[in-house]
Amino acid sequence: MALSSDSFTRRKFLATSAGFTALAFAAPPDDPPRLRRADSFLGFHFDLHPQGSDTALGRDLTEDHIEALLARTRPDYIQYDCKGHVGWLGYPSAVSPSSPGIVKDSLAMWRKVTARRGVALYVHFSGVWDSLAVETHPEWARVDAARKPDKSHTSTFGPYVDQRMIPQLEEVSAKYNLDGVWIDGECWATNPDYSAAVGKAFGEPLPNGPKDARWQEFLDLNRDQFRKYVRHYLEVLHKSRPKFQIASNWLYSTYVPEKPELAVDFVSGDYLGNSSIATARVESRYLAATGTAWDLMAWGFHSSRNDNTGTIHKAPDQLMQEASVVLMQGGGFQVYYQPSRAGRFDDLMVETMGKVADFCRARREFSHKSEPVPQAAVVFSGHSLYRTSNKLFGGWSKQLTGPVNGMVSAMADAHYLVDVVPDWKLETLGRYALVVLPDWLEIGTATAQRLAEYAKSGGRLVVVGSQNTLLFRDVLGLKVAGTSRDEMAWVAGVEMPGTIRGQWLAVEPGDAEVIGMRHPTSDLSREGRAAATLHRYGSGMVAVIPGPVGVNYEYSHSSAIREFVKRVLNRLHESALSTDAPASVEFALRRKGGNTILHMANMTNMQVSAEYMTTDFIPKVGPFELKLRLASKPSKVTLEPGGRVLQGVWKDGAWSGRVESLHIHNALVFA
Repeated sequence: MALSSDSFTRRKFLATSAGFTALAFAAPPDDPPRLRRADSFLGFHFDLHPQGSDTALGRDLTEDHIEALLARTRPDYIQYDCKGHVGWLGYPSAVSPSSPGIVKDSLAMWRKVTARRGVALYVHFSGVWDSLAVETHPEWARVDAARKPDKSHTSTFGPYVDQRMIPQLEEVSAKYNLDGVWIDGECWATNPDYSAAVGKAFGEPLPNGPKDARWQEFLDLNRDQFRKYVRHYLEVLHKSRPKFQIASNWLYSTYVPEKPELAVDFVSGDYLGNSSIATARVESRYLAATGTAWDLMAWGFHSSRNDNTGTIHKAPDQLMQEASVVLMQGGGFQVYYQPSRAGRFDDLMVETMGKVADFCRARREFSHKSEPVPQAAVVFSGHSLYRTSNKLFGGWSKQLTGPVNGMVSAMADAHYLVDVVPDWKLETLGRYALVVLPDWLEIGTATAQRLAEYAKSGGRLVVVGSQNTLLFRDVLGLKVAGTSRDEMAWVAGVEMPGTIRGQWLAVEPGDAEVIGMRHPTSDLSREGRAAATLHRYGSGMVAVIPGPVGVNYEYSHSSAIREFVKRVLNRLHESALSTDAPASVEFALRRKGGNTILHMANMTNMQVSAEYMTTDFIPKVGPFELKLRLASKPSKVTLEPGGRVLQGVWKDGAWSGRVESLHIHNALVFA
């Protein structure tokens, strides 16, 4: 492993770059202070991924254009391009190749204007993914399972990090007095490596797939090497630039579902594609549980599946809706746009940024850095993903994450106040009155034991899926008839029956209470089997659903499945919130500054289909009634933003009131 911080390239850089730190980009004493990322709330991300074929980088950019954009949007930070996946640098460099198309130094202009306005400046920088590096240095490449050099991705076992990546980041951070870097193309671009260094560390022969001996051990070695790679550049850069703030894109999110132990300064990721709200719904809850400073980035556009369609930009209301999911969980928010290759943004695009920024800032006071008021939780199993995916890190397939995505969505649509608890943080389970274990494939015996202990000591637990049912069979005294089978199950909804297709396990209820039935056809009057059973366990209760409910809801969002889930949950736990709002209204209960805050987000008409990539109209919903149990009677209830006092009724430990209209997002603040 060549991770020496005194490589020849780095020594050469340090010997020749002293002039960079003395340039005019160092902030003058009278420049306003800039927020650290941990305290930042709103930002914009602009990357171009500079190419060797570019001819006009920075040509049309002016300080006045940047001034106008910052004046309209007033962000806490900007992330501008430095190096994309192709590998060309977007600024004039003395240490490695810059794009030949640089006409004007855009980064210099962005630094000058952001510094005098007190706006932090970060750069977008591609790490593991550097196609130019492996083209010019094939010995730096990751080696694939066919024993051929990867044409895009570097090896985390090799010298790339010292001989190219660190010198580039030290140069650009010093030259432009940067606040930090958002390193892209990292965990999700890292794949199993078959290079000679791996063979030496692991021993030959290297396994090729899950059927080979030591496959999981091989994946774990590659994962551990990625951690060493990140730890190394963090240590070197923090030593040379102590105030330089660093994130590795998606590290410590659901992509790398581990306890945060490396010294990244913040956690961040960009959510994109169809139904991005559903993605952000789980990611934001997961990140909120990590205890780290975090933000999520929405793409301001779609890249169409139809090559002839091109880039489709989102309207302001769509981005506000996407922002709501993040803000209501206490996170920071940013939006990604690409300027023209010459560096400018159209006035319409700037105005859209401004409208979204206005929307977010109006909610900062009662959203940013809020804390959850624990009610119900869904367990996120990193163990299952690591043991069943045959990948190192996410993004995971929809089939693998469907259980948790579907269950969180079903509970949110049923108006449960739901958080996500990672399996490395199960010591917090006791804070929750209700815990749901989705239909993961392999949660591991340690997680099963912790959940059993939670239930035995008085918790309310829902166990979903055939594999999880088998894990709890002996604990609950379940009688299982045969093995799981791929079956079509019909369950009752309020208006129509619905289907749940997949692996079902036939269970005999015995002394347990049957609280839900499934049927082989849509005729629910005929034969059926138990679809949900309720068990007493210690001083707690456990409901068992021996089928794939979560993943089916992820694929269908069937109202019948949602209603089935709600019936099961209601038998174990009465939610603190009751409301007649439509299922498209999502709620989150938070606490900030001594106040309890009920966030309300309208997800009506959210984008979900490739054929309907944008939406510019979100219909208002309301009026609707709600009742919320609280620890004490509030002295005042206001509808925010705006501060309008709402009248309500306090009775039996609950506040009841009426919301006349909800457009995209509001919050009730209980003082």
